Amino acid sequence: MSTTDERGASRAHRPDDSLARLRREGRIVIVGASLAGLRGAETLREEGFAGSLTIIGDEPDRPYDRPPLSKQVLVGGAAADRTTLPRRRAIRAHWRLRTAATGLDLTARRVRLDDGDEVPYDRLLITTGARSRPWPQPAEAELDGVFVLRTNRDAERLGRRLMAGPRRVLVIGAGFTGSEIASACRELGLPVTVVERGPTPLVGALGGVVGQVAAELQREHGVDLRCSVMVTALEGDAAGRLRRAHLSDGTALDVDLAVVALGAVRNTEWLDGSGLGAGPRGVACDAGCRAFDVRGLVTDDVFVAGDVARSPHPLFGYQFLSLDHWGNAVAQAEVAAHNMISPGPDRRPHLWVPAFWSSQFGVNIKSIGVPSMGEEILIAQGSLAEHSFAGVYGCQGRVVAAVTFDQTKWLDFYQQQIETAAPFPPPFRSVDRRPDGLHPVPAEFPDPSLPSHGPTVTLCGYSPTERRIVFTPARA
Repeated sequence: MSTTDERGASRAHRPDDSLARLRREGRIVIVGASLAGLRGAETLREEGFAGSLTIIGDEPDRPYDRPPLSKQVLVGGAAADRTTLPRRRAIRAHWRLRTAATGLDLTARRVRLDDGDEVPYDRLLITTGARSRPWPQPAEAELDGVFVLRTNRDAERLGRRLMAGPRRVLVIGAGFTGSEIASACRELGLPVTVVERGPTPLVGALGGVVGQVAAELQREHGVDLRCSVMVTALEGDAAGRLRRAHLSDGTALDVDLAVVALGAVRNTEWLDGSGLGAGPRGVACDAGCRAFDVRGLVTDDVFVAGDVARSPHPLFGYQFLSLDHWGNAVAQAEVAAHNMISPGPDRRPHLWVPAFWSSQFGVNIKSIGVPSMGEEILIAQGSLAEHSFAGVYGCQGRVVAAVTFDQTKWLDFYQQQIETAAPFPPPFRSVDRRPDGLHPVPAEFPDPSLPSHGPTVTLCGYSPTERRIVFTPARA
């Protein structure tokens, strides 16, 4: 073979040529008409993708903002149908709404839909997010008066019932969503009981020390908070209307409205049998958002972003993190979209530091980093008793997270501490440190093997295949 032929063959198969064709006339499919899906689509267009773009979503609406649903919408401050996300630019996409993805053929590069159609792709972005965990007894979950809160339709229905003035609202679970719903109920002047199987609200997300402050806030605002208790049954009348809840301590509550806030389930079932490393905690991907297959090999045409993704983070020991965070969905979708249409040397990692916020009972709560990794906590500014403080979490001698209650001004500083692996406890003395912040104390997170209602970051550093592998060494 001549060198000319070799050079010609090489030129004909250069990765840059195929990438240029992809950018010019390729087919990109996004499964998940979500915040991450929309921001991914916008980034693709912003970075020059001119091919066909299809967005598939099982809900009837185009992407909307979820945080207002448990805050402004429930108290009448915003309409559920007014939460549509603003567009940064035109995306010229073909929308397939009210249509669920039911399967994926990695070899043929096709997404199967519930209407029998198949959509081919050159690159696939998975942004299917999560859904509310339902009440585990289906017959009880169907009672009139039992709700979950995840979609704008959920918020619209629940808001109408709250405005109708129920006799008593039961909130099952005191994670962030459950606590925000309880706060909305008290803002509306409604009697509300919160049942939490953990020792305090927010214990899975922020630990027992901070959770105790959350408990004080709820009780001070008139919430009937019952911790270390579970709802064992929901009882309805002959017409199928909710009337009573039975608790594990033997008591019963007369209620006509219950909101199930038991966390989220990641939408990965449609990927069963596809060969991707997908399971209950999401779709495993590398730092560049490329999905792993079940053998632990990275794919180069399937990417993942948002709540459904779990990816390694160098700041946290390369643990695989699943993040239920608004900011993470945006940042990860932008990285994924960039990498989908960029050559290897130009790709970038997703290194967003987890950050979360909540507004409840008149207090602005914000966190940075991964609090659930914390072994100890130090109240570095303010006071727990005053419900205004900054708490710093430490693990193995370094700062891994911080949380603030009405002390937001400190977050940028603690983000720098996390990013530089600053020592814990912090060596500085702040002018605002009170007696309860002189020494670190155990953060009081529950046993990670026990279920919890409220973490916003899940550590899941096991194999992408979701299997428990037993390795037997060969005998000599």
